[in-house]
Amino acid sequence: MLPTLSNPLYIRLHAGFAQWLRILNFEPTSQRDMPKMLTAFLIFLEANDCNHPHEISPEHLKSYFDHLHERPNQKQGGALSKNYIRKQLQVIRKFSRYLAESGQPGFAVKMRIKGKSSNIKSIFTLQEISRLYEATGDDVLGLRDKAILALYYGCGLRKNEGATIHVKDVLLDKGLVYVRKGKGYKERYVPLAGSSKTDLENYLHYARPHLAGEKKDDALLLSVNGKKLNGATSYERLQKLKTKAAISKPAGLHTLRHSIASHLLHSGMPLEQIQRFLGHSSMESTQIYTHLQHEQKI
Repeated sequence: MLPTLSNPLYIRLHAGFAQWLRILNFEPTSQRDMPKMLTAFLIFLEANDCNHPHEISPEHLKSYFDHLHERPNQKQGGALSKNYIRKQLQVIRKFSRYLAESGQPGFAVKMRIKGKSSNIKSIFTLQEISRLYEATGDDVLGLRDKAILALYYGCGLRKNEGATIHVKDVLLDKGLVYVRKGKGYKERYVPLAGSSKTDLENYLHYARPHLAGEKKDDALLLSVNGKKLNGATSYERLQKLKTKAAISKPAGLHTLRHSIASHLLHSGMPLEQIQRFLGHSSMESTQIYTHLQHEQKI
């Protein structure tokens, strides 16, 4: 049986952290996985007689990550991946931020994980992106497919960001898309230009009215029933385009976001601009693309 938390304070803070992730609109996978990873850290602290966050020292953190480097991978065997260990550090930093923002005694996290790692399994090449666009049709659903590509590749949106874009958020006259529900509920404007602007304009003028019918849903992307298109359907449409374009690599909507980031970096865009474009809160998240372009052919 897996160990569980016994410290009442840690149990309360763990529940508060999980709620904080939901309130700040973190990705569903983060809301699911981060509390689990925090549990492992808090159990380690309990086992080492550290029973309050303000007692957490740099030595505790170093000891925990030494433990992670030595701990076997329970699912696949071997050592834990650097990606997993880096994710653990991100979770601990988020927990420290939660404590600070909720006015509770906390701790500082100044350590870093050395070496390069990436949880990005693949990106589309420029040629593959062209084939995806070529695979779209000229009918209503084809115009919607182009709009999906425009949001997730052209604008580099996260999955939940694209799903929550409203019609009024597409500012064609200004060449911008307003992202009102970004990660951590941070708002930003994303530039909209070239074929992405054309594709969204065509979708808004010709395809969306047909899908909407008499319905009055504010969502930009609509299903054939005139209701807000869910992420699962957008994912399925991408898989159909992949099949038609003869692309076999595993990929989802987030692959489109990773791809545009890599392509912008390859074209010479400064990392700071890419950070703003993606809505990253830290440069560390963006820097992953500086070595990704050396690992995969653009």
